[in-house]
Amino acid sequence: MEWNDLTEGAKAVLEQTRNLKNDQIQIVEFEVGYEQRFGDEESGYTVSIQEEDYQNLKKFTQHNEYGERYHMARNKNIVKIILLENGKIPDNLSEFPVFRQYKNDYVSKEENEG
Repeated sequence: MEWNDLTEGAKAVLEQTRNLKNDQIQIVEFEVGYEQRFGDEESGYTVSIQEEDYQNLKKFTQHNEYGERYHMARNKNIVKIILLENGKIPDNLSEFPVFRQYKNDYVSKEENEG
């Protein structure tokens, strides 16, 4: 499966699996059913992660053509995806950043604080 075959929501999730600053593995935690608009009306965009995006991600993480390996776990609508290091989950997972912005409770918490 290639990048171009992915749905937009799946691409949004996978783009977060690397911390580009120091190229560390990043854990992305997202919610199936998440949807949020970023930016203004004209130049903004919407990130939406629905069931079809999850299915698409699942297929990609098992059969991608780029040699990267992923671990994906789902509990109800919350999904974690980890880019594996040398094909296995690193021992020091707690040291890696977790990207949580693609979760509905994160969005509502941000709105309440802001």
